[in-house]
Amino acid sequence: MTKPVVLLAEELSPATIEALGPDFEIRHTDGADRSQLLPALADVDAVLIRSATKMDAEAIAAAPQLKVIARAGVGLDNVDIPAATQAGVMVVNAPTSNITSAAELAVGLLIAAARNIAPANQALKGGKWKRSAYGGVELLDKTVGIVGFGRIGQLVAERLKGFGVELVAYDPYATVQRAGQLGVRLVGLDELLETADFITIHLPKNAETMGLIGKEALAKVKPTVRIVNAARGGVLDEEALAAAIAEGRVGGAGLDVFAKEPCTESPLFEHEAVVVTPHLGASTEEAQEKAGVAVARSVRLALSGDLVPDAVNVSGGTVAEEVRPGMDLVEQLGRIFTAIAGGVPVQLDVDVRGEITRHDVSIWELSALKGLFADVTETPVTYVNAPLLAADRGCKTRLVTSSVAEDFRNVTTLRGTMADGTVVSVAGTLTGPKMVQKITGVNGFDLEIPISQHLVFYTYEDRPGVIGALGQMLGDASINIAGMQVSRDDRTGMALVALTVDSAIPAHLVSAIEKEIGAATVRVADLD
Repeated sequence: MTKPVVLLAEELSPATIEALGPDFEIRHTDGADRSQLLPALADVDAVLIRSATKMDAEAIAAAPQLKVIARAGVGLDNVDIPAATQAGVMVVNAPTSNITSAAELAVGLLIAAARNIAPANQALKGGKWKRSAYGGVELLDKTVGIVGFGRIGQLVAERLKGFGVELVAYDPYATVQRAGQLGVRLVGLDELLETADFITIHLPKNAETMGLIGKEALAKVKPTVRIVNAARGGVLDEEALAAAIAEGRVGGAGLDVFAKEPCTESPLFEHEAVVVTPHLGASTEEAQEKAGVAVARSVRLALSGDLVPDAVNVSGGTVAEEVRPGMDLVEQLGRIFTAIAGGVPVQLDVDVRGEITRHDVSIWELSALKGLFADVTETPVTYVNAPLLAADRGCKTRLVTSSVAEDFRNVTTLRGTMADGTVVSVAGTLTGPKMVQKITGVNGFDLEIPISQHLVFYTYEDRPGVIGALGQMLGDASINIAGMQVSRDDRTGMALVALTVDSAIPAHLVSAIEKEIGAATVRVADLD
């Protein structure tokens, strides 16, 4: 059996390769060299990159088998996420791999700015003993303002507590409870700016945060304040900061990130009160190894068809173990729905009932779409592009849940409204210790029949002799019936027979049976 191909486009740690395991063919290329990268992508299933490899629309188009792009790090500026999503390619990164390294560097920059470590080091190495020129300040009893109280901001708070500082934080999305646990007081941005002796920034760069700490904000700070940015360039206005330091309105700064990188020239570099590093936040051995190992594990999950919690272009997030078995069931129900409906609905309800709804089952909505389109498009359908395929075809979805299931512990029904107003439904469940997938209903007819590779559904006017005629015709064609169940609707006098067979029924025989029994409808679902 051919192994899936994983391309390492940049140098990664031995631990990364070890985490991938023996199940893949590992190849190497220089991702920064387009002449090497593009042909190397031709038959790969996954590509692992760092920051030097650009996975843009051209690169993604060059990889028709590609299923996952894995960025061994946090930033995704070098990945065209919309193009990947359109192609059904999962994009994963390692969002927590560098948080400790980034937090520790922020603390280091803060201390370096407080004690003038960088200029003192440079002076002494230059042969000058200047003790009196580089006096600094203690952290004890000072107020440290943390702008952005996410994972890294919280780690910074934990580390600074030992210095005897007062901690305040600004973050509109932070909870008072979590801040209180860390001994941090949440305040408004203006109060933080006006009271802090040190300010450390830990915000993502987006439309809301770009230039947040700019000229207006810097007009509110103490003239002795030291400002640290080890988060993202552009959140802190570097020109405004340089002007404030030159004018004595800011005491100093420590920067690891810049609006434009690489940055080798800046008015900030002219000031001894500024300590700078070339974006070293994630540049520790531990962070690099954590990132590589994390995305290697994600690649294994993605190539096994599983959902990856760190996938940035898939909704659903972490899936509870109790929910996972139902993902394949609902996907199969989606395929059966399409076969029965003969098309795609304009509205699809994923109706989940029973004890399972104690967990988050939102991923089943994606599973249903993945099955719904599996047999109606030549494009490989994944958890990534299924919502796009639905949007393109005007199919809206809705998840409906209830803790009460009448006949089964749990049951899921896909109920779709077609363009002509017709309503089609198929229901299923998992039963027994082996979690057997069963169909429990089709268009209002109650059933309990295992899902198999070959399924056939006939509806007809209920009368004697139909089942015998059907069985005779299949027997004459040497097609073995694995399972059969008949369900009747006493109100209409119609019946439905559901068949599972060991081999596909030829189209001519399906039609012959339809004619022989006078079937009102016939639907075939081959799930191979």
